[in-house]
Amino acid sequence: MAEGPRKINWFAIWVSAGVVVVLIAVAIFVVSLNNQAVNPEPGQTPSASNIDADTGAILVGDGENDLGTYIDFMCPVCNQFEQVYGEEIEGLVDDGTITLAIHPISILDNRSQGTEYSTRAANAMYCVAVADADAALPFMNAMFANQPQEGTSGLTDEEILQIAEVAGVTGIDSCVNDGIYADYVTAMTKDTPVQPGAGGVGTPTVTVNGEVISNSQLPPQGELATLFD
Repeated sequence: MAEGPRKINWFAIWVSAGVVVVLIAVAIFVVSLNNQAVNPEPGQTPSASNIDADTGAILVGDGENDLGTYIDFMCPVCNQFEQVYGEEIEGLVDDGTITLAIHPISILDNRSQGTEYSTRAANAMYCVAVADADAALPFMNAMFANQPQEGTSGLTDEEILQIAEVAGVTGIDSCVNDGIYADYVTAMTKDTPVQPGAGGVGTPTVTVNGEVISNSQLPPQGELATLFD
């Protein structure tokens, strides 16, 4: 007897097709994640255990007191502040007195001949801090040691990367060149507190255990620890 036409199992075919679609979607998702890890997109928020993404603070040390500094890498007064208090601050970090919270901001982009040096430098600070927490403070110190004159075009991205390399960090070229955290820097700059009696945001701005103080309240060199008495 001749066999009738064979029935097609459409259910099995649709299930198989569905499995294939799911597998393809998973593969695309994994590739996308890998690409994001290798090539982060601009506009990202820096993510690392030493960064408070909500406040923009790059944290150094783990002391019970908090010393916050808001700095602009083009600001000559910020450089003076670091020259006067930098070594003392590091000592307070090392002996467990304070946690230093560095806020790299950009209020002087208009003083770098259109190169937005303040934003580029602050972005690089986050790139370094994400890559290596221990390199953040040495990088900041080196950036101030090589600070360009206010009103110039500032350091190039390549020069900034060279400073990062001396501080022990490599492999952040795309992060620096593409300004991965530039938008974040701009957003955090808008949240910078204003010193008591000041008419607007200035740098350096200093906070002690979350309270903004006037720069006139800073003690003489060698007595910074009195802020935490």
